[in-house]
Amino acid sequence: MKIKNKRLLKKGFKRVGGVILFVISMFIINSIFIKNKNGLLEEMPTLDVFDDNNVANQEDWNLLLVNKWNKIPENYKPNLVEVAGGEKVDKRIYESLMALLEAAKVKNWGQMPTIASGYRTYEKQKQLYEDKIKSYRNKGYSKEKAKEEAEKWVAIPGYSEHQLGLAVDINGATYDLYLWLQDNSYKYGFIFRYKGDKTNITKTAEEVWHYRYVGVEEATEIYEKNLCLEEYLEIKNK
Repeated sequence: MKIKNKRLLKKGFKRVGGVILFVISMFIINSIFIKNKNGLLEEMPTLDVFDDNNVANQEDWNLLLVNKWNKIPENYKPNLVEVAGGEKVDKRIYESLMALLEAAKVKNWGQMPTIASGYRTYEKQKQLYEDKIKSYRNKGYSKEKAKEEAEKWVAIPGYSEHQLGLAVDINGATYDLYLWLQDNSYKYGFIFRYKGDKTNITKTAEEVWHYRYVGVEEATEIYEKNLCLEEYLEIKNK
């Protein structure tokens, strides 16, 4: 009688174990697949994963300083997503950028402003840089003077914020849009990067179209204290 009860008990454990295994299996399947509108299972899209050693994934990625004196780190690899019009930006700034553009419609004749330039490859930046120098050379500037003037508008390849995927050039239908952006972009984490009264620090001519993401808290302080990114980071790192 005892032997029979032991056999029944073992069978019970096996059945319970089988049920648990089935439930776990279904959970894993449902984690990998999702149902479409027809009730069929589709594989869930996977997210890009950053390498832990990638500078783009490290703390304070939003405050990485790239300018005439600070080159983009060799292992910097932005995680890109496409925006309307075909340009790309780092996916971590996408939602904030869309919110900014949506709010800016009011000052753009009710139309969504467009991204004229987002992320640039090294090759693209090199082409823009060389074309700018060439345009000054065609105007009669010497080689050195042409290079000097070009660098006021186009960064040297490897030293451009556009290569971070965190900066955008915004196009609008009216100049009022840029005045609005200067006073409101910080609410969405973006700063008016190259202000005319900071050219002596940034060494870049005023670009009313160029905005850089740094985060809402950081952008607010930069705006309220009338700082450029270089000044803000100098204060922050003291």
